[in-house]
Amino acid sequence: MKWTRYGTVSQLTFLPRIFPVNCYLVEEEDGLTLVDCALPYSAKGILATAERIGKPITRIVITHAHDDHVGALDKLKQALPQAPVYIAAREARILSGDTSLDRNEPAAPLRGGLPRGLATRADVLLHDGDRVGSLLTVAAPGHSPGMTAFLDTRNAVLLAGDAYVTRGGIAVSGTLKLGFPFPAWATWHKPTALASARRLLALSPSLLACGHGPMLSAPGAAMERAIMEAERRLAPADAEESVR
Repeated sequence: MKWTRYGTVSQLTFLPRIFPVNCYLVEEEDGLTLVDCALPYSAKGILATAERIGKPITRIVITHAHDDHVGALDKLKQALPQAPVYIAAREARILSGDTSLDRNEPAAPLRGGLPRGLATRADVLLHDGDRVGSLLTVAAPGHSPGMTAFLDTRNAVLLAGDAYVTRGGIAVSGTLKLGFPFPAWATWHKPTALASARRLLALSPSLLACGHGPMLSAPGAAMERAIMEAERRLAPADAEESVR
């Protein structure tokens, strides 16, 4: 595990050289908010890092329910029964194994590693604009139907889940990067993901922290380039759908 600290946010990276999977510890006055739970074996490293920081984990927040973001959730909830679990109301259905789509959602199959057999359920269901400590909930669907990003209102750090990827160069979710194609393969609906990428750019983040790849300081120009590349690559039929 690799630990990188930037102000109030710590990035914990598992399998950093092979298949980097990130989760984050955000420091608050009353403790730490854990954003995502990485891989099934990651609980030990997450708990050890919190101990080194010297604050308890008081909240567990999930950006989306793919198995590389909820892998250690059951183990962490067992170790931290007092820490409530937060997830978007739409994404909570996927966490519970329900892969059905709403009538108003694009009829594209869900992709990526969907959780199977997780016992933990959300304690708090989030909606766009809700607050979790210092974090503002920002709906960012596309990679999955209910994916959520979180903006730290103290310093504009953006915890973007898989809305962007920075491994091997920045990309919008759904844009294939040959050096690290897995997030693109796992994206549910590219036009929706592109719309969410634009929304996140409009937040003017000071730091971009994604599920895969290093944190990126002053990311605005790089996010703009990634959006332009995603627009260029979007198939004509998808592009027409994205503006309807």
